[in-house]
Amino acid sequence: MSLWRCGIGDCGARFRDVEAVVVHQTNEHERHECRVCGTVVPEGYFAIRHAFDEHTRAEYVRAYDADSSVVREREAVKDAVESTVDLQSVVDRLDLERPV
Repeated sequence: MSLWRCGIGDCGARFRDVEAVVVHQTNEHERHECRVCGTVVPEGYFAIRHAFDEHTRAEYVRAYDADSSVVREREAVKDAVESTVDLQSVVDRLDLERPV
């Protein structure tokens, strides 16, 4: 079985399922402020999803001083997560772990 790895900074935490990675990124890492529009989102998958769902590739490249390889890498991460993730499971886990 292949493990999923958190790719934020030097974290490298490993998980059995993608849902656990997304929950970890949401709960354990600082929020990310989008350099295009200023929206604050969880770091990791949700930041990538925001960037590519809400902005053009050109806006991303300009705002993050990125090149095509960086864009392709993040698009590949987004595609890999979205081909596997059960977002309702992520929402349910986040609801269970949210402090009261």
